[in-house]
Amino acid sequence: MTSTPIVRLEHVGKKYGKVVSLKDVTLEIGANEIVGLIGDNGAGKSTLIKVLTGVEPPTSGTLYVRGLKIDASSYTVKEAHKLRIETVYQDSSLGEKQPLWRNFFVGRPITNRFGFIDVKAEKKVAEHIMRSTIGFRGVGIDVDTPVSRLSGGERQGVAIGRAMHFDSDLIVLDEPTVALALKEVQKVLDFIRSIKSGGRSCIYIEHNIHHVHEVCDRLVVLDRGEIALDAPTSSMTYLELTNFLMSLHGRRPAAAAH
Repeated sequence: MTSTPIVRLEHVGKKYGKVVSLKDVTLEIGANEIVGLIGDNGAGKSTLIKVLTGVEPPTSGTLYVRGLKIDASSYTVKEAHKLRIETVYQDSSLGEKQPLWRNFFVGRPITNRFGFIDVKAEKKVAEHIMRSTIGFRGVGIDVDTPVSRLSGGERQGVAIGRAMHFDSDLIVLDEPTVALALKEVQKVLDFIRSIKSGGRSCIYIEHNIHHVHEVCDRLVVLDRGEIALDAPTSSMTYLELTNFLMSLHGRRPAAAAH
């Protein structure tokens, strides 16, 4: 890549006792790209994301953010946020009974000069996120709508919009389409496209290979803690990707890493 990547992992390894979850992983995530992270359960996807987002330190190797070497011993989720790296998990942790505007700013409120929450400002920004950033134009949905009235896809949109608002360069999506109906899945895929159109990057973790191939610029396949493939999506068809993944199944031993 010609420009400095947002994040770069160099020879990263992670062990839990004698169990090797990541082995010599070197990976870059560049600016304004959607990277699909694929792999079976136990392939090392969750561990890789935990290292990248400050949840856990690597056992070996080095992490760089925009070319700056990160001290793994002091790198936390809070530090990752400061470095504009956000993660949206499957359950997205939204307050069911709270209105949308409150959910956008939970934990990071807009305050006035007296230190009180500026409700008017939060509602205004929430309205902008809904209409412009994630394209919420559904009838009957506004900033005062409680989360409980939203569909699964819309909830993911709120979580993605929140991550985009906090000026994230990199948004990690952990299987955002799990248990969603087909129509809802398409909404989420559109939200993912909006991440790139907003000039940001995304790591999209997903079991549905078709969805990954549809929206991602690059494909990264993890197998038993190692990178088995890192290639532009345009370099292989959906069928070729499927066949490649099947070939990994064919040579996998009975026991795999966490």
